[in-house]
Amino acid sequence: MFEILSLKNGIANVKGFFCDGVNCGLRPNSTQGDLAYIRSDEICNIAATYTTNRFCAAPIKHALKYGKIFEGNFILINAKNANALTGKKGIEDIEEILSHLPKDLNIKNPIMSSTGVIGYRLPKDKIINGLKNLDFNAKNSNNLANAILTTDSFKKELCFKVVLEDGSYFTIAAVAKGAGMINPAMATMLCFVATDAAVPKEDMQELLKEAVDNSFNRISVDGDTSTNDTVILMSNGKSGVYDKEAFRVALNRLLFELAMMILKDGEGSTKVVAFEVVGAKNNEEAKKAAVNLSNSLLVKTALFGADPNWGRIASTIGASGIECDEEKLSIYYDDLIIYSKDYPELDKEREEKAYKIMQQDSFKIRCDLDLGSGEYTSYGCDLSYDYVKINAEYRT
Repeated sequence: MFEILSLKNGIANVKGFFCDGVNCGLRPNSTQGDLAYIRSDEICNIAATYTTNRFCAAPIKHALKYGKIFEGNFILINAKNANALTGKKGIEDIEEILSHLPKDLNIKNPIMSSTGVIGYRLPKDKIINGLKNLDFNAKNSNNLANAILTTDSFKKELCFKVVLEDGSYFTIAAVAKGAGMINPAMATMLCFVATDAAVPKEDMQELLKEAVDNSFNRISVDGDTSTNDTVILMSNGKSGVYDKEAFRVALNRLLFELAMMILKDGEGSTKVVAFEVVGAKNNEEAKKAAVNLSNSLLVKTALFGADPNWGRIASTIGASGIECDEEKLSIYYDDLIIYSKDYPELDKEREEKAYKIMQQDSFKIRCDLDLGSGEYTSYGCDLSYDYVKINAEYRT
């Protein structure tokens, strides 16, 4: 048995971890930070999942030289510039910047993570000068969380204290950013997890992959996969405490709640919707249909207008390429049946009920294919006028 308690102030709570953020000029005429770090005073076991976009950004190429599981203790993060499609020079710029980190911090295998506009080299001088203003012994998770944002409208950080049956405990915390260009396929969103749990190296990648698959890999804001998607788990073991099942549950909950924050903050979004596909031939077919629903622009715009147009749901499932039969299909909004062979058309009463459901901040669309035991749930949001405005003006 174990108990999970929520704490304020994110990564600052975790033993041996330090963090801060400053403005180094990447956001001109702003007091909001644009350069941040996370470091541990002990060497950590580190596991990571990265974007599957073939044009992965320079920071990912640089980090991959250590492998997906490695030892290290420092992450430098910048906003406003993705350092993507910048070639070998982009990697060389990272190496030069990291060479200016203070030598007395005993840093091992430092990495960099970036978010922002694609296609521009990093303004090295600004970042190198900015390093002088970072407090490398600070525990300022608020500065960190705000410095890594781009089009986000609020910061995203969480921390849990996990108390085991014998009273011993460990702490796990994470900070994330993401609002647009969200269709994580990891195995622009970033997430950094820090824990003082004594996680064995052999468990790191297994637990991280499971948690990512159950959270970030189930969400979609706009169906676009970033060049920079990154989730990193750092474990310094300073608590001396570990229970695999407790850690698994805490990590899964942590990343799922952060994923829901990203959806809630989807650029211009007004609601979060779960797309639950059941009764598919197998889980893979259920996943394919659910992901297609969460990515569909026609479905997303119907959600924004609270239009109970079940035809868009059925059409998207049919176009997904999975096995399906209109005679067996049933569609529900929450518990209200919208379509089946017995209810082929919406009467006025059910349409009004559906409209009220769709006006909620969150609800579920369940599609029963009645063909097998396959099931999968993905999560998406609506697509509003503001999404177009935000992205049309992204560089201006």
